[in-house]
Amino acid sequence: MKYASTRGGAEGRNAPQEFTAIMLEGLAADGGLFLPERYPTVLPPELEAMREMTYPQLAFAVLSKFATDIPADDLRSMIDRTYTREIFRSADVTPLKTLEPGLHILGLSNGPTLAFKDLAMQLIGNLFEYALAKKGDELNILGATSGDTGSAAEYAMRGKKGIRVFMLSPHGRMSPFQAAQMFSLQDPNIFNLAVKGVFDDCQDIVKAVSGDAAFKAKHRIGTVNSINWARVAAQVVYYFKGYFAATRTNDEVVTFSVPSGNFGNIYAGHIARSMGLPIKRLILATNENDVLDEFFRTGRYRVRKSAEVHATSSPSMDISKASNFERYVCDILRRDTARVKALWAQLDATGAFDLSGEKFRDMIAATGFSSGSSTHADRIATIRGMHEDYGVIVDTHTADGIKVGLQYREAGVPLICLETALPAKFSETIHEALGREPGRPAGYENIESLPQRFDVIEADAAQVKAYIAART
Repeated sequence: MKYASTRGGAEGRNAPQEFTAIMLEGLAADGGLFLPERYPTVLPPELEAMREMTYPQLAFAVLSKFATDIPADDLRSMIDRTYTREIFRSADVTPLKTLEPGLHILGLSNGPTLAFKDLAMQLIGNLFEYALAKKGDELNILGATSGDTGSAAEYAMRGKKGIRVFMLSPHGRMSPFQAAQMFSLQDPNIFNLAVKGVFDDCQDIVKAVSGDAAFKAKHRIGTVNSINWARVAAQVVYYFKGYFAATRTNDEVVTFSVPSGNFGNIYAGHIARSMGLPIKRLILATNENDVLDEFFRTGRYRVRKSAEVHATSSPSMDISKASNFERYVCDILRRDTARVKALWAQLDATGAFDLSGEKFRDMIAATGFSSGSSTHADRIATIRGMHEDYGVIVDTHTADGIKVGLQYREAGVPLICLETALPAKFSETIHEALGREPGRPAGYENIESLPQRFDVIEADAAQVKAYIAART
């Protein structure tokens, strides 16, 4: 399996590359994102065999189709070390909770940072360490987080040989629990930078630094944001796992509802569907920052200025520039990389582009997408309703997904809502909804009171470069 840029490749770097190379590189040299030359197909006999697999077995069956340059025994060993009961507090890794017949929540938040991003990050930590050891090299990971990516990356990379992590986050915009998870880490290879701005400012800095080819090469810059293909590929696995858990035979179809900010989580579902998993619909749920919902309703993609980005009670989705969206646009435009390059140049120049006049509805329907948005009042009502009707407490982002998912629920089609974090991470809103604090897993009781270590900086790529250069 070879990978190329959504924008066609930079001069001298047009040759498709293998999985390990693009994993370490992160962003393509031309500023685009890496995509496989084709999505692998899972035929009915293989799908039937997958139904009885454990999570590690299923992860190997899926990821071996993408990471073809890693010897099978090495890949299987890394997967087996990653997806364990000890790390994910469940032998199932992603247990399915049935609320009533045909309505399910897929538990993705049992990892060390209590968020779905652990499922990819824990594996990527092992993959990075493996690939760097093979090359005798080091990597300085530069990332941006709106809440959960940062802690998931740092917990996966802490203590890893040859790896440093420089994580940008919007100063004062995460929940106290989210901030404490990151800032309380004292490992010498972890650096937290609180940026005076919003998440989009952090993400722009990551792209600007990664786009400086000379600096990137000199300081060996890599990324773990959802722009890294390895992370998206790892997330494909739980769509297969969720499908098998919610159905009895492979003749059935299901619908997934997914809270979406940076588009990586639901894009993994698009890949699974493209591979042949029987997914009828992928429902995208946003919060008040409804850039993606606006696109799927109108065909117009319009990013917001920093001042227009709302600070909400589902902060991990307080995003207006969805990184993985470029991959999806490349797919619906049938891999017309020249057109993608032109669209993103237009986006940089004007802040928007419009696909509504190009058989837009047909393109969206072909990929099974629907969308909707949710407000703070909706989240409160959904959290209360889930607790009253089913005795479960869900976090704010999962509540967004459930609210929008129920709007599209169809009789006879199982609806699987992806849980993206545990409610303990957003106790203030849970208390507002239920009048009580959510429970916390053992070991997280007083995390906010731990000493914190971070540096506050301006939203300036030059400052970030200087910070990295002084520590590498």
